[in-house]
Amino acid sequence: MTGGNDQFMDAVADFERAVHADESADMAQAHGMLRQLIGDANPAALTQAGPRLAAVLEDVPLGGRADIAVMIGYCVEVGADPVSCAPPVLTNLAQVLDGAMELIEQASAIVDLELPAPEDIEEGSELLEVMFESFGPSATLSWLTLSPCVTASLSMLQRKAVRQGLGPIRELLTQRYQAYLEASGANGKDIDYALLVLDDEPLIVLDRDTGTGYRLRMSGIADNFQLQTLLGDALIGGGHLAGEPPSAEAVAVSRDSDGRVPTVCSFKFHAPDGTRIWNEGTPSDIPVVDGARVLVLDEIPYPHHFPALRYFPSMLAELELDRALSPTECATWFAHVGPAER
Repeated sequence: MTGGNDQFMDAVADFERAVHADESADMAQAHGMLRQLIGDANPAALTQAGPRLAAVLEDVPLGGRADIAVMIGYCVEVGADPVSCAPPVLTNLAQVLDGAMELIEQASAIVDLELPAPEDIEEGSELLEVMFESFGPSATLSWLTLSPCVTASLSMLQRKAVRQGLGPIRELLTQRYQAYLEASGANGKDIDYALLVLDDEPLIVLDRDTGTGYRLRMSGIADNFQLQTLLGDALIGGGHLAGEPPSAEAVAVSRDSDGRVPTVCSFKFHAPDGTRIWNEGTPSDIPVVDGARVLVLDEIPYPHHFPALRYFPSMLAELELDRALSPTECATWFAHVGPAER
């Protein structure tokens, strides 16, 4: 196995040299070796390879860039540093989204043109040649490789350290991806969903029935079903509120373990103004009041069963109870709360 790792790292070095020298034939050969060897490389080799491949990604021709980005994502999943790997992968996604939008805009001007799914277009097909001629290589390759670029970027965005360091590219990716979804009619809930995830976010939870309140901090929670389970564990399991807490297994898969476990909602969620906060939404739907997101809990009228899981399997979730609020603090926060809509 050591020999295989040595061969893989040799292929990484050959690929770096070919990219720096802009030698297409050598690059293609080294790229092929990377694809052949990466599956047998051990975590130590992959940990080294990820940042090195990321460092040359922007200089890789567009036709091969998505595949290298997916390799970088695989390295991150195994243990490569996501903070050093993420910037070129996410920048590439922004560029590819721009190119894909260009193709869609051009295609929309052609009457009766219905584009097939990118995976249904065969290499060397007549349709592919027509697309290159009609839309140009950059737009066509961007459109064709968008899906693997999204996959690679999701490997990055599932890491808290990456999300915390996104900076301006968060807004850029959000704008471009939303524009792409609207223009293409595609379904989202991948990149757009990951970009909504909050980290180290203060959360004030007010229980209407008991008049009690709690300050928590949340990170890496993708949807409100997941929040239901973790909040039920923190408040009911922690002995602060009455009820049946979620099982330890449901909590584990909602936090950091693999799999899915049947569970039931603990609460009905409302915003302070009384509007419903739906389980199908995300914690970003919870409104901010005086510097913290404020969630009001009401009694669930009937059992609502769902599978506890993490929408993003590699995204680790945190929900920590800082403390229960004092009666004075509760009165201050409840002053913002109106009746629940019916």
